[in-house]
Amino acid sequence: MSIIRKRSAAHKAYLPGNVRDNQYILAEFNLTDELIQQFSEKYSEQKPQPYYDFYQQLSTIFFELTDKLALGNCQFIANDKLARVRYSQEMHQWQTNQQILFYYNPASHHLKKSFFDGSKRAKKVCLLFLATGDDIRTNAANFHLRVSQAVTDFCEVINLDKSDVRLRDHQHLTYDLFAKNKGCETNQVHMLREIRKRYASQDVNLPSYHSAMNYAVVTLNISNEILQQVEIDSHSTDPYNPLYTYLTDVFTMAAKCYNLNNGALIANGLVPIVRYSIHEIVSRVGELQMLGYNPEQSPCGMVSKWNASDLTDSVQLVFVATPEDNSDHGFGRFLNQIELAMQLMAVELEIEPKKEEMMIRFHQHLAYNF
Repeated sequence: MSIIRKRSAAHKAYLPGNVRDNQYILAEFNLTDELIQQFSEKYSEQKPQPYYDFYQQLSTIFFELTDKLALGNCQFIANDKLARVRYSQEMHQWQTNQQILFYYNPASHHLKKSFFDGSKRAKKVCLLFLATGDDIRTNAANFHLRVSQAVTDFCEVINLDKSDVRLRDHQHLTYDLFAKNKGCETNQVHMLREIRKRYASQDVNLPSYHSAMNYAVVTLNISNEILQQVEIDSHSTDPYNPLYTYLTDVFTMAAKCYNLNNGALIANGLVPIVRYSIHEIVSRVGELQMLGYNPEQSPCGMVSKWNASDLTDSVQLVFVATPEDNSDHGFGRFLNQIELAMQLMAVELEIEPKKEEMMIRFHQHLAYNF
């Protein structure tokens, strides 16, 4: 075995010192007739916005309960949009037809805000909890515990059966593959254990029946240098087919070289959303590219989705952990294999590490009926 392949088998991940942590938890429940009836005095079809007072009352209860538990970054969402969270030095929210994107710095930003349309009845209500502080990963179990208490209290106040709530714990580690080339000399060592095992080590036990997804998404920016490596006919109906075919070939080669056989290349401008699914699903839902995987099954193979008539700013490379990756050693080896594959891909594409970024975001998700 070569030295490189021996290194790929290491079970610890040595991430750059400027790696960013994120954690957010979603608690979702259906908006039923019975729940609305409990607040009948807050609802009237005679009003221009019949649901406004109802949503306002629910959000007021929610924010008061979270204040008692010192949860200072919480959002009330009742517009059926997908909540996505990203790091940013500046705090702001950006809405599309299907998404709300929350940009914030966990170390310094706090916000409590409601998002709803008082004239429309949402299908679901989503309570979003954003982790704050400097030690996100270390304090993840405690944050989950406090969120669980807040949801329990909320359910008691509005007479909602806790089993009707779906809790989703999302955690990210984000870093530039080329951070060291840009002067970051420090490392953080991570074992990257399952969320369930990390929490159990701190006496926070999760329900035995839950679903878990672990995957990484790598952002490959389309630079002028990459464009110059292929022949693009601007007069063709599918001018960028050679580009995406070339990138798919390089991606597949690099992934197979390091035994990564479960993933996707997304180059159609859609946002890849990875979800647990009993059966493999690859479908478009408006702005979203849905990718459904069952992590307990054998690898599903590599998938490529692109739009040959449009040039996308970046390509998303998705790697989903398999049962072999989910071992007692954690996901360090899985992430090391991804790094080596991306370094090989960068060499093939002649990417300059000191000038360009290749952002890796390692996702750990866990969900269960509360």
